[in-house]
Amino acid sequence: MSLPPLSRRSVLALISTVPLTVNFAHAEAQKVIRVGIMAGEDEDVWRVAAENAAKAGLLLKIIPFSDYNAPNEALQQHELDANAFQHGPFLEAQKKARNYTIVPVGNTYFAPISLYSTRWKSPSELPQNAKIGVPNDPSNEGRALHLLQSLGVIKLSDNAGLTPTALDIADNPGNITIQELDAGMVGRALPDLDAAVVNTDWALKAGIDVKKDSIGNEGLKDNPYINFIAVTEADKNAPWVATLVKSYQQPNVHKALTDVYHGAIVPGWS
Repeated sequence: MSLPPLSRRSVLALISTVPLTVNFAHAEAQKVIRVGIMAGEDEDVWRVAAENAAKAGLLLKIIPFSDYNAPNEALQQHELDANAFQHGPFLEAQKKARNYTIVPVGNTYFAPISLYSTRWKSPSELPQNAKIGVPNDPSNEGRALHLLQSLGVIKLSDNAGLTPTALDIADNPGNITIQELDAGMVGRALPDLDAAVVNTDWALKAGIDVKKDSIGNEGLKDNPYINFIAVTEADKNAPWVATLVKSYQQPNVHKALTDVYHGAIVPGWS
């Protein structure tokens, strides 16, 4: 599925919102690094990272977005210096669709995508003809279907790759129905479904109990869906990049991640 292009005007409108700021009184007044993230819980986490960066002499301006397509467009158009909201398959899909020159420079966290249900206690309890919601964007739908395969709910064709759709389901013993919904709506639709595969951040926004209602999730080992900080190819060796990454990969950010996300995600760095 091709991603719709964003106009420069719409990108500028998105980033004109009031940014998260930090007291920079004790930091050197050098170039301000603009970092795009998703609005919500991540703002609290990045407040800690920005304080770390300020102590190292790097000033961060954290700019929240509500549209997952916007931060990469803003980065490519140099309206941002970095962003931190995505995993590898998502970036690769956007690069293929829009020819972005964006590269990862340091891991942030791993947020398992999980299968949730308020009706059933395990995947094996799902009834015949169950309705399961999944995100409808290519990378997250593929991720959701791979999770369902790992839980024994479906089997995908051997050549499905990382971004399968429902058309790639080769075996469906429970005759389940896959309902493709916007990523932000899947969790809110859970009461009307037998189960739903929901990204952690959207599950929290939908009021899902990420521990009680989860009936299956991904493991971290060899997982391609670890989130990261990204910059343009031209900036990947800039001196500020290493400071930015180091400012995030700190014990106090680890603690903030645990507190803000209630233990539902884990740091992506060792």
